[in-house]
Amino acid sequence: MKLMQIHEDFLSRSVNTGFSGGEKKRNEILQMLTLQPRLAVLDETDSGLDVDALKIVANGINKLRDPQRSMILVTHYERLLELVEPDFVHVLANGKIVRSGDHTLARELDERGYEWIQQEAQSA
Repeated sequence: MKLMQIHEDFLSRSVNTGFSGGEKKRNEILQMLTLQPRLAVLDETDSGLDVDALKIVANGINKLRDPQRSMILVTHYERLLELVEPDFVHVLANGKIVRSGDHTLARELDERGYEWIQQEAQSA
């Protein structure tokens, strides 16, 4: 709970009742830290987080990194990927992976947008 900066009274509250968006996200990561899943899917876990909450969540995700564990991070923004450097980046368009690369692909998408990838996908 210290890693996720969650107060002890959190334990006596009903799950997600009266929680802020940041508290819900930190709770999700705390659950993962407790359960230690072999596969985790984090769907837009960075949405609605301020800079401080994003850093806390990223620290929790990084703590979970392990060669025996897989995590799929779904995000539309590079800011999370600046704190949690992915091994692989895949771009989906129309339900298909249209481009794969390393963390530099995320940076390129942030700089150039998605249009060039969509054009490549249409011409393929």
